[in-house]
Amino acid sequence: MTATSSERFETVVIGGGQAGLAVGYYLAKQDQSFVILDGGERLGDPWRNRWDSLRVFTPARYDGLPGWAFPAPGWSYPAKEEVADYLESYATRFRLPVRTGTRVDGLWRENDRYVVTSGLSRYYADNVVVATGGYQAPRIPAFAAELDREILQLHSSQYRNPSQLRQGSVLVVGAGNSGAEIAVEASAEHQTWLAGRDTGQEPLRAGALLDRFLTPPFWFLLSHVLTVRTPIGRKARDQLSNRGLPLARVRRRDLTRAGIERLPRVTAVRDGLPMTADGRVHDVANVIWCTGFVPDFHWMDLPVLDQDGKPKHTRGVVPSHPGLYFTGLFFLSTAASPLIGGTPRDARYITHHLAHRPKPARTPQTAKHPSD
Repeated sequence: MTATSSERFETVVIGGGQAGLAVGYYLAKQDQSFVILDGGERLGDPWRNRWDSLRVFTPARYDGLPGWAFPAPGWSYPAKEEVADYLESYATRFRLPVRTGTRVDGLWRENDRYVVTSGLSRYYADNVVVATGGYQAPRIPAFAAELDREILQLHSSQYRNPSQLRQGSVLVVGAGNSGAEIAVEASAEHQTWLAGRDTGQEPLRAGALLDRFLTPPFWFLLSHVLTVRTPIGRKARDQLSNRGLPLARVRRRDLTRAGIERLPRVTAVRDGLPMTADGRVHDVANVIWCTGFVPDFHWMDLPVLDQDGKPKHTRGVVPSHPGLYFTGLFFLSTAASPLIGGTPRDARYITHHLAHRPKPARTPQTAKHPSD
């Protein structure tokens, strides 16, 4: 591969979502030479491309990035389009050097610097911040390929609204917040089943009067108590990783009122139909996989991932590769890390570390990547 263009920056930020923009804000404060590369045609596209009725699970007063509070009533729950537009306006407001339509397909190290590639373009940098998050690739079980072709299959990332569904019953697989909300929506016109382990529910419905009273101390708990530095935080991290987040807006009684039948996990396919752990086979017309996402860092040619493909880091800092950082990951430093309002704290920590690390010594020669 021969590059047709190359540029040099102090820092390259990969990903222009809330995590990448928060990092960009602090880099700009430091007068860094940096660029933010984003694969979408517009900033905020990952939000625009989710299901139509999606709203965030935290009130607007906790959805702001550094320097600009979210422009909505504090106790409202912004719709996905509002979040997408806010991110786009945020980059404009602070004149952040964002390049959309620039999907990164390579990252490696050449002697004293990192090389980031997008097509035939190369970007050389002392530092790289990977802000693509940990939820890039849909997680769908391998046995899904065995389902009858007449069954419509959608992952939650493909689902927009019930008009996509075929006539007949719906099986929603995955009983977390996404699955519960989509199941309730589908149940208005379809017989609907919800399969998966009960993740529990928050004590109060989001937006209730008492919930407003308790949200500030709860946010403090998420941000300052449930951290990677405390035993209770590490325990919560492990439990949430294995169990999923409790239901926030939809309650168990909402599922019951909607006539949705709860089922155990889907474990296999029999005669082209989904089978649950109790051995029952379900004749349905639609299956919606609300089974989450997995990290996808296949484009990185660096030994910084564990056996599960997750980055090895300490609060976003990669000790084995000075100048390499991650942000936007689940429980990066606290339980609030993956939330919009949790990104500023991680961004501030990472950029402070970045600004104070020793500058790499320059070497006169560079090695070529094997693909050259």
